[in-house]
Amino acid sequence: MNHRTVTLPNGVSIIHRHDASPVVYCGFIVDAGSRDETPAELGMAHFIEHMLFKGTKKRRASHIINRLENVGGELNAFTGKEETVVYSSVLKQYWERAVELLADMVFNSVFAQKEIDREVEVILDEISLYNDTPTELIFDDFEDLLYKNHSAGHNILGTPETLKTFSTDDAQAFVNKNYTPGRITFFFLGDIPFDNVRKRAERYFQTENATQPEPRIVPAEYAPTYRVVDRGTFQAHVAIGNRAYSMYHPDKTTLFLLNNIVGGPGMNSLLNLSLREKHGLVYNVESNYQQYTDAGAWCVYFGCDHESVEKCEKLVYKELKKLREQALSEQALKKYKLQLQGQIAIEREQKESYALSLGKNFLRHNRVGTLQELFAKIESITPAQLLETANRVFNPDNLTVLKYTKTTR
Repeated sequence: MNHRTVTLPNGVSIIHRHDASPVVYCGFIVDAGSRDETPAELGMAHFIEHMLFKGTKKRRASHIINRLENVGGELNAFTGKEETVVYSSVLKQYWERAVELLADMVFNSVFAQKEIDREVEVILDEISLYNDTPTELIFDDFEDLLYKNHSAGHNILGTPETLKTFSTDDAQAFVNKNYTPGRITFFFLGDIPFDNVRKRAERYFQTENATQPEPRIVPAEYAPTYRVVDRGTFQAHVAIGNRAYSMYHPDKTTLFLLNNIVGGPGMNSLLNLSLREKHGLVYNVESNYQQYTDAGAWCVYFGCDHESVEKCEKLVYKELKKLREQALSEQALKKYKLQLQGQIAIEREQKESYALSLGKNFLRHNRVGTLQELFAKIESITPAQLLETANRVFNPDNLTVLKYTKTTR
């Protein structure tokens, strides 16, 4: 059996996969992100991620940093709209050190006020930097249009106003509410027997937090928006997109393939061939499909000279129209399927990325599908299914548009 799983008596779940490697990858994925914040808590999920590194009941921040780095290991974390992840990579002889440290951070952080005050300043600088990076900011602003007045659209970093109010009690309250055992999965990829990992987990994963988190509110009905923002940017930045399928929708794989065809990482994506290779209008054009538990977001992004925006838009709409009106040939579809399968297989060979996907898939689906199962789903997609999905998601009447421009040139 490739994967072994167990749910501890306190509710924390574990997924383990053996891998004959000198390096172990392991960590926690918590079913809590920026979507779980109240209006007064904007930025708290990401802030907690930072604070997990700032001290526990038995460790100072410097001890946390050095615990793995002294033996060549790495400690990382990130926050999304629905998850917070804390993980490590370390030589396998130090695997228990990594497991114990991660558990100490997740279950025993103390959120000292002096550390909070210091870290708020760090994140305020991060917000300033982020606001000066339109290629990143536009995606959050775009989702804020897709999910108006809903937590799914909020910027993960939060606001200076809310951050400056955070206290030890606020941080602890958020953790008590959201870091409940039933929402925590521990993933492990490495050359250590499952039973050894389970025994250490039973020892270190001690928590009595049994608070029931508030259920997430499904985003309200969608209405497309057109917005132009004067940000004085050197280039124009444009996002065009729509609400899309959730991670549980039966047609999500079809949209995943379709998105890859439109503007995926391959240089032969339709938009890259049109906007960059043929017309030389952009340095970067891409499309992205983000899945959430009860919704999704799809968008095209490009950056270009201000004078080229209209022409780029027309080319984007032209390629989307082709996919809505004309089914791909079986030969073309076969080529795109092979390309996507190859990309997935190569990505799976990157072990850190694969370990993270283990955790997320088990958290969200209570299982981890095989590569063969995913390939079979891709192979089953027909030209008619792609055409139907294109007409649903790429319908020009339902597309939201966000542009960053400048008024003086």
